[in-house]
Amino acid sequence: MLPLHLQPESHIPLYVQLRDQLRALVHTGELRDGDRIPASRELAGQLGVHRTTVANAYAELESEGLIRGHVGRGTFICGKPPRQFSPPPRSNGHGGATRWESLFADDRGDEALARLLPDIPPGAIAFTCVRPPESHYPVEEFRRCANAVLRKEGRRILQLGSTDGYEPLKRGLLEMLEREGLSVRNEQLLITDGCQQALDLICKAFLRPGDSVAVENPAYPGAPAIFIGARVRILPVSVETDARRTGYAGISLDALESVLLQNRVKFIFATPDFQNPTGTALPLAQRRQLLEIAAHYQVPIIEDAIYSRVRLRGTALPTLKALDRTGNVIQIDSFSKISFPGLRVGWAIGAESAIERLRLVKLATDLHTDQLAQATLAEFLRRGVLARHLGKMKKLYLHRLEAMEAALAKHMPDGTTWTRPDGGMSVWVTLPAGLDATELLIHVRERGVYFIPGRTFYSQNPQPNTIRLSFGSLDEKEILRGAQIIGDQLRIELRKRQRGERHNGMSRVALV
Repeated sequence: MLPLHLQPESHIPLYVQLRDQLRALVHTGELRDGDRIPASRELAGQLGVHRTTVANAYAELESEGLIRGHVGRGTFICGKPPRQFSPPPRSNGHGGATRWESLFADDRGDEALARLLPDIPPGAIAFTCVRPPESHYPVEEFRRCANAVLRKEGRRILQLGSTDGYEPLKRGLLEMLEREGLSVRNEQLLITDGCQQALDLICKAFLRPGDSVAVENPAYPGAPAIFIGARVRILPVSVETDARRTGYAGISLDALESVLLQNRVKFIFATPDFQNPTGTALPLAQRRQLLEIAAHYQVPIIEDAIYSRVRLRGTALPTLKALDRTGNVIQIDSFSKISFPGLRVGWAIGAESAIERLRLVKLATDLHTDQLAQATLAEFLRRGVLARHLGKMKKLYLHRLEAMEAALAKHMPDGTTWTRPDGGMSVWVTLPAGLDATELLIHVRERGVYFIPGRTFYSQNPQPNTIRLSFGSLDEKEILRGAQIIGDQLRIELRKRQRGERHNGMSRVALV
């Protein structure tokens, strides 16, 4: 085991401590050319830290040329190359089956995405899904749109299409964006297979191993997973959830500026509208300030706007892209939260040169997004069905959000707090200090209730007493019942802790 000692109480980030200690071991000769070091998962387990901490340290050391990962063999100290693989002697038989595990690439991407989709038994109350409820899909209207485009141009849309996107869909999106106050030219818009692909394209087009990206912490795990998989270093930026303490909610601008001062950052990834998982929305003044900070440090912003149209109360705010006057923002968006997530159709908006670069990368990746899905959504837009459907769903979500807030107020014990979002599909709950959400989940699962522990969303310094409760896929009765079960179990856990504290206190008195 390597002689590594991290100090969580230090103001120095854990990945920096780890990077510096590994670098020192190389310089002192304790680690030599060709030595194999533990995989990120293994070392994270040894040190008791999040795997992203180790991945960030490894990414920086790799960018310095001190270490190098080799597919199927591991990560080694650089200099003299590690001993090459020697094949075994040939045998007269047919040989063994391929050991696919030995061919896996370095798996530095987190598995948090898989934890967002646990197996839910029938009849369970699942606060896990941040997506529209299937029961309210306008399937018949969608079928009519699909039939119409197949009759009109079925042969053409079943042929290969343009990498940019299906032109009628692009026109429909440009008109929708114009009505929302965002003027975009056709050359500044690229159709993608959802936000996840848009992030992947940005990674391939603009980022190299060892580059740094400032990312909200906590954040939707899909973004860190892509960056880590590309060996990009994640620099976590805290998210403010208590507006009474800070004056606003959303990405901490003070923390962001500190990160930019201390690091060479390639991109800032931010979700100003109803951030997943916290549900926070950045106020207008702070949106302008964020753009000013990014411009000052000459760091472009990737804006995830996937929830911007799911505002349920209050006045809509302009997106970062709508406020952008310098072409410093690439906005990614999708139909996933406003219609059908299974179609995998989204888009990216940015400076013409950036979009052209993304188009070329997409051409090499998958040629183009599914033509039939694009054409059907274009007709869905043209007929006004999307606008009517979104209006109905926002009313439904508002009722469910209000039911969630009422249920939490009724059933959560003292010391529990939660965000009060004006949109999106999730509420971020902070349990009384000392409680562990993962342990709570084990107990409430036995009573048929599921949620996502907050630690899943952190790339560094996870808060174990946080949970995300998503309300979009549950009706009001399920929300109330689920909150009651969680609240009842929380009280049980608090009583256990109080008994333990009294027992420890009595033991100390006896010893005295």
